[in-house]
Amino acid sequence: MKNITSKLTAVAVLTFIAFFGAASLAPCDNSEKTVIPALTWDNIADGGFGSGLSSLAAQHFAFSDSWRSVGSRIDSGISGSIVNSVYIADDRLIAADISERESTDECAEIVNAFADSYNGAVYFAAVPTSAGVYGDALPSHLSRVTEKQQTDRFYEQLSGDIRRVDAYNLMKMLSDDRIYLRSDTKWTMYGAYCLYRTVIQKLGSQPVSFDKYTIRHVTNEYRGDLYKRTLYMKCEPDILDIYEYPDGAQVTECVSVGNDGREHDCSLYDTDALGSDDMYRLYLGERQPLVRITTDVNNDRKLLLIGSECAAGFVPFLTQHYSEITVYLPEYADRPLSDFADLNDYEQTLFLFGIDAVKTEILEKTEMR
Repeated sequence: MKNITSKLTAVAVLTFIAFFGAASLAPCDNSEKTVIPALTWDNIADGGFGSGLSSLAAQHFAFSDSWRSVGSRIDSGISGSIVNSVYIADDRLIAADISERESTDECAEIVNAFADSYNGAVYFAAVPTSAGVYGDALPSHLSRVTEKQQTDRFYEQLSGDIRRVDAYNLMKMLSDDRIYLRSDTKWTMYGAYCLYRTVIQKLGSQPVSFDKYTIRHVTNEYRGDLYKRTLYMKCEPDILDIYEYPDGAQVTECVSVGNDGREHDCSLYDTDALGSDDMYRLYLGERQPLVRITTDVNNDRKLLLIGSECAAGFVPFLTQHYSEITVYLPEYADRPLSDFADLNDYEQTLFLFGIDAVKTEILEKTEMR
C-alpha cells in the first residue's frame, strides 16, 4: 500500500511540475545546470528522484526558497524524507550527500611532509560531522564510504610520528548527548568540550573539569546550514552556548590577521554575530586566516592549531593550558602558513579538522615554502 501511495504522490508531483514548471523554470544564479533526474519507479522508491528534483528546483526555479519549504513536505511522501540532499530524521537534520567521499591519500602525504620538516610534536584529530555520528539513521541506499571508513583510511596513511586522536569513536559513544547541533553539521560547545578532555591529555595536560565552567545560553534561535538547505520548520532551532572559567586563566590579547597582513582586535566570543546571518561566527568572530591569542598562563608554552571551522568552538578550552595559541584556518587563507607564522616558535602543532574538510586544496597551504 505504501508503494502505491508513493507512486501516486510522485505522479502528482510530476503533474505539479508540468503545470507550473514552464512558467517558473529560470536560472536563479550562475551555477552549473543540474540534469533532470531519471524517472524510474526504483529511483522514486529509493529517494534519488525526489532528491534530484529538490536540487534542480533549488538551482533553477523562481521562488526556490518557497519550493524547498513545500518540497520538504512533498519529498517526505516519496523519498524517505530527503530534501536537497538532507535527510529529515525525527529529531534532527542529517547531511545525506550520496556523492563519493574524497580520497585522503594526498592529504596524508601533505601532513606527513609537514611532520618531517617540523621539530615539534604533531597531533591530528579528524572530527566526524553529525552525518558521521548519526549516519545509521540514513536510508541504506546512501551507505557508501562512511566517515569512519574515510577516517580510518586517512589515519592509516599518516606516519608513525603523528599522534592520532580517535575522535570518531568518542563522539559516537556520546551520541545520545547534545554534542551536535540539530540543524547543522557542526558540533555544540559541549561536543567540543568532550573531545577537548581527550585531546588535552594527549598534549600532556589535565583537562579542566566540567563543573568549573559557567555556561551561558546566548541564543536559542540558531538555524544552521542544513536548515538553510531544507527550510524545514519542524526542526527546532539550536541553542548556542558560551563557556567561561571565571577562576581560571584569562585571555590578555586576541588579535586576528587578515590576508593583507593587517591586525585587528578580536575575541573568543563575538556576540555581535548573533544579530547576523551567520550566528556561528559567535566563535572567534569574522573568519580570518590567523588568530593569535595570549593568556596569563605563566608557562611559556605555545601551541599552533591548524584547523577547519570546528576549531573555532574548540579554542576557548585550550586557553587554560598555553601562554600563546596561534590558530591558522587555511580555508580562509590565500597565502601559505609560513607567511603568517614561524613554526620554530611552537613545540606542538595540533591539526583539528572536520573529516569533511580534509581536502588537498586546504591542507596544501600548510606545506613548507
